Amino acid sequence: MIPTSYPTPKEIARLTARMLLEIKAIQFNSAEPFKLASGLQSPTYIDCRKLISHPRIRSTLMDFLTITVMRNVGYEAFDNIAGGETAGIPFAALVAERMALPMTYVRKKPKGYGRNARIEGEMTKDQRVLLVEDLTTDGGSKISFVEAIRATGAICAHTAVIFNYGIFPETEKILRDNGVKLHHLTTWWDVLAEAGESNAFDEPTLESVKAFLKKPRTWQAKHSKL
Repeated sequence: MIPTSYPTPKEIARLTARMLLEIKAIQFNSAEPFKLASGLQSPTYIDCRKLISHPRIRSTLMDFLTITVMRNVGYEAFDNIAGGETAGIPFAALVAERMALPMTYVRKKPKGYGRNARIEGEMTKDQRVLLVEDLTTDGGSKISFVEAIRATGAICAHTAVIFNYGIFPETEKILRDNGVKLHHLTTWWDVLAEAGESNAFDEPTLESVKAFLKKPRTWQAKHSKL
């Protein structure tokens, strides 16, 4: 079902941050930083996969994501919803259900047998495809999925995520240079503000996280030497 009313983007950002904090999908630890998939360290960590186990929050955020995309792009702007393997798959399915559209998913690489496909499901030439993922850091991982979608002859000019790190200035440039517009619900800055309001973490932890968010590459370079 397509939602017909929704909060402002600012309120969506705040509520999304609040829900992520409530289910402890957000973790801060400056004393023992987390190692990211890139190999770099961070005092922040987010696990959007936890959302699939919380149906009330999951449903609300999928309503938010659906209406955010429709408000930003249009109510008849897409023909197919694609999820990126693996974290994007459940969210793409939920958004596709709300938009009453076909759903597909994109493998990270060809499966190596059978059709050797990267696209699972049915995607056809000239379909307008929305790529749905759980989050984006610098935007780079989205490009491979977009290229696989475009290789079918389909059109992919938009990607939607629950969480955008919002601290790497190159993110939207990388996507924009590849003809892709990013849509998101919340960022680390929204989470930091909500964490302060709700006293979810102590003040020294919040200050350490703030230092990372202001200069993430400098923080990572320093801690990679420790």
